[in-house]
Formats: sequence, C-alpha cells, structure tokens
Amino acid sequence: MPLATFKDLCLDATDAERLGTFWAGALGLELRPAGEDSNGDYLLVGPTPEHTVWVNQVPEPKTVKHRIHLDLNVGSVDELTRLGATVVDADTFRWTLMADPEGGELCAFVREGEIERRLYEIGVDCGDSAEACHRIAAWWADVLGARLVDDVDHGYSYIEAVPGAPYESIDFVPVPEPKSGKNRIHLDVLTPDVDALVAAGATVLRPQDDEIGWTVLADPDGNEFCAFLAED
Repeated sequence: MPLATFKDLCLDATDAERLGTFWAGALGLELRPAGEDSNGDYLLVGPTPEHTVWVNQVPEPKTVKHRIHLDLNVGSVDELTRLGATVVDADTFRWTLMADPEGGELCAFVREGEIERRLYEIGVDCGDSAEACHRIAAWWADVLGARLVDDVDHGYSYIEAVPGAPYESIDFVPVPEPKSGKNRIHLDVLTPDVDALVAAGATVLRPQDDEIGWTVLADPDGNEFCAFLAED
C-alpha cells in the first residue's frame, strides 16, 4: 500500500506573478492569485486538483542548476520563446533545453498533432550512478504506489503510473554534481501518516506548526517535499 499520493507541484520564484504567467501559458493552466488565507502567492489551476501548481515568492534568486525540472510537450519551441523562455541548447539532445524567465531549466519535446498533456514528465537529478538513481526511484515508487522502471541502456530509472498524476513519469537521472541549496521545484503529497514516511527514510525539516498546515520533509537524497495529512 502506498504511503502517500501525489497532490500538486510548487515552484519558487523571485517574481511570482511573472513566473506564474509564464508557466500558466506553458502548461495550459489558469493563473490565479492565491488569496489572503493561503501561504502561496499565485496558483495555476487546471481540470483536476492534481494539475495545481503553486508559485511562491522567495527572496533568494536562482543560483545553481535546477535539481528538479519540468519536461513539456509542445507544438514548437517558438510557443515557449513567445512566452518568455530562452533556448539554451537545441543541438545536443533529441529535445530542446530551455530556461524560463528566471533561468530555471526546462526541456521542450516537440510533438506533432494535438497535445493533450502539456506536462510530459518531471526530471530529477540524482547520484552519479545508475544504482543511485535506482535507489531513489524505488523509494518514490514505494511511497507513491507507482511502477519502477530501470532503463539499463541509458543508465537511469523512472517511475510511471503515479496514481492521479497529470504527467507520464518522474525520471531520475545521474549527474556528477551533488545537491546544493534548496530545490526551487518540489512535490506536495497527501498522506495519512507522516511518521510512516519518516520510518521509510524521509527526514523532517520543519514539522507542522501554527504557521504552516503541513510537514516539510526531505527524501533520502535531500530533495524537499511537503506532506499534507489526508482527510478521512
């Protein structure tokens, strides 16, 4: 039985309205102010609650490569440049590496025909070996009740069929550099038992208190995520 279910995504921004406007257009979602009773600044809403993306203003700018990034299905790269993205590398990969208006990395996969799902997958940097990626992918597969796949030919792992998720997979790819600093993109999950996540290997970074109605955790690789108690 999974320990949690996917709830939504959160993005940090130095200009929440600007970055939220970009990602609303890129993901085909509606931008809304979060409201005074919310801890966020803006949110993107779509056809299901799981499509929600919170955009939260933070004081610190982006200084390092995103440890977690989003991959998009697009009809053309121009769709994203018109919204304010820039092309970083159009030649090395079978996709186009781009940056959002605040420099956050993203990957654009050009598709033919009608695009039903704009968010293709979530990319996560992990340790510098296929084994390290397998371990953290297996952890998240157990937590979310997803299916684990090891791509032996390309040396990475991914999880697919994440219940309720509006994307195809979360891909864990080896990189040489270690994690440094707080991730600017993170997942929110719903769980009936935060202690069970901790027992499975998560670390509490900030418990629920009078200011926040959730628990801030880190996975075994140090990636932050927020756990909300599921309603009965």
